[in-house]
Amino acid sequence: LVLFVALSGQAFSSTIAVGGCTTLTHFATIQLAVNAVPAGSTVKVCPGTYPEQVLITRNLTLVGIGPTASVVTVPAGGLGKNGGDLAAFPVLDVAAQILVQNAAVTISHFTVDGAGNGLDGCGGVNLLGIYYENSSGTITDSVVRNQITPINVGCGLGFGIYVASNTGTPAVAISNNSVRNYGKNGILATGVGPNIPGPNVTVKGNTVVGLGATTQIAGNGIQLSLLATGTITSNFVSDNVYINPPNCASSNNCWGSSGILLYASSGVIVTSNTVETSQLGIVPITDPNYGSGNGTIIKSNHIGGTQNYDAIDLCSNSNVVMSNVIYGSAQDAIHFDDSCGGTGSNNTVTSNTINEACAGILTGTGTSGNTNVSNTFMNVANTRLVGSSR
Repeated sequence: LVLFVALSGQAFSSTIAVGGCTTLTHFATIQLAVNAVPAGSTVKVCPGTYPEQVLITRNLTLVGIGPTASVVTVPAGGLGKNGGDLAAFPVLDVAAQILVQNAAVTISHFTVDGAGNGLDGCGGVNLLGIYYENSSGTITDSVVRNQITPINVGCGLGFGIYVASNTGTPAVAISNNSVRNYGKNGILATGVGPNIPGPNVTVKGNTVVGLGATTQIAGNGIQLSLLATGTITSNFVSDNVYINPPNCASSNNCWGSSGILLYASSGVIVTSNTVETSQLGIVPITDPNYGSGNGTIIKSNHIGGTQNYDAIDLCSNSNVVMSNVIYGSAQDAIHFDDSCGGTGSNNTVTSNTINEACAGILTGTGTSGNTNVSNTFMNVANTRLVGSSR
């Protein structure tokens, strides 16, 4: 009797469906299904188009089933505001197509399409495909596309996959997704600022393709920022190029897009990625106001065809750059950069293969303690160049 009383008050997990392609209990929309199940349940979504914004606030698995796509699209009338961007200062509104708040959620085999979102690119609302807010879990085997707002210079903050936290260090695995046609970032994991740890992410096996050359905004393929930590491995990242406005140097408004950007996030491991046709390849940055970008391991990556700037730009200290293949750099293959928050010092650069660059290694005048040995140079104007000019 005691056992019966204890169990009778519990809600047991279940498996239900969206759409009529199974014999399971089913609902017409994803949101109705999510609302109907207790924590720990699985929601299977039949192939089809679902014009809705989905809010998930309990632990569950959301999976598209069938040989064709389960597609979350924009509702009639466009996307509405449904949350806030934790990492924006001040906090901006967001319009997220799938928003996960304070939960552990697995999302797999979905397409999330932001086309026709109806947002004004300068309206102060960030467009997000999948947004994990103070949440953990897995995002895998999915497509996130067309997170872009009207092309207005300096606006259009569209993000494909966005993971943010301001409490704890939630772990999120982001794997084997296709992310393309985003305004600002393909995949972003971020904390909120100094002394507050951000999420810990594993970003693996994704294909992330930007807009190509654009005047819209300096976007990045994969970015960890503001004390987010984790690993970035075996991804393909391409086509992140920002066309700076005329006379940007005189107005101090020159920016660059990166394939992989680590901004005030230290100790990140970046291995076995292919980064092609981006303005900069891989860039760890220390910001004295927001945090260290030191201690990055950049190993066994293939970086090619960088536009305008460097393949690996070390704007931080004590990094290891090892066994990378770098070719076709518009400026330098590896830059010890003392022009930003870090001093470009105490880095170890070894066993890299560099083919075609203005400088194989460029050292700023304020750098110190760097070690570069056993690198192979081919078709470079200068194997090692001291200073900040080419």
